Amino acid sequence: MKTLIFAGSFGVLLLILMFGGCGTYNSIVSKQESVDEAWANVETAYQRRFDLIPNLVETVKGYADFEKSTLIGVTEARAAAMGAMRAAGESGKLGEFQAANNNLGVAMGRFFGYTENYPDLKANRNFLELQAQLEGTENRISTARTRYNRTVKEFNSKIKRFPGMLFAGMAGAEEREYFESAEGTDVAPSVNFSE
Repeated sequence: MKTLIFAGSFGVLLLILMFGGCGTYNSIVSKQESVDEAWANVETAYQRRFDLIPNLVETVKGYADFEKSTLIGVTEARAAAMGAMRAAGESGKLGEFQAANNNLGVAMGRFFGYTENYPDLKANRNFLELQAQLEGTENRISTARTRYNRTVKEFNSKIKRFPGMLFAGMAGAEEREYFESAEGTDVAPSVNFSE
């Protein structure tokens, strides 16, 4: 009789552990899918930016005798950022993607700096519309990155805590990187109107 009770108790315990393990495994898989979805949303926001840039460049080309090096710099930086985005989506490594986007930001800064010399361009409706769309896109990118980081936090916490850490390997789950601010953004830019 004691043997039967022991075997029954052991069987019930084994079932509880099995169902608990399945639940933990499924939860890790769901969170991993949530991270992938959040990354896809980040890519969509960045793709919108990448799609707007050529339209902006073409509008400026029609209005101004722009330095070719500036336009080429923007185009090359855009292409590099798009390639880095694809690579980051495959590897989960965000460092190169963030560096490429920083380079794109620098190129776009030069680009907009030159547009200041063309009052007719600054008043052009297409240019103003594209500029407004680009600004809205930057807000979307910021929101998508914030949501991605929140999802990564939940995922990383799940696979690092017990019992998730026991099942993370079986689910093929590895810690994901966060988006972080670019180096030097902690220092406020100096503004000097006397130059």
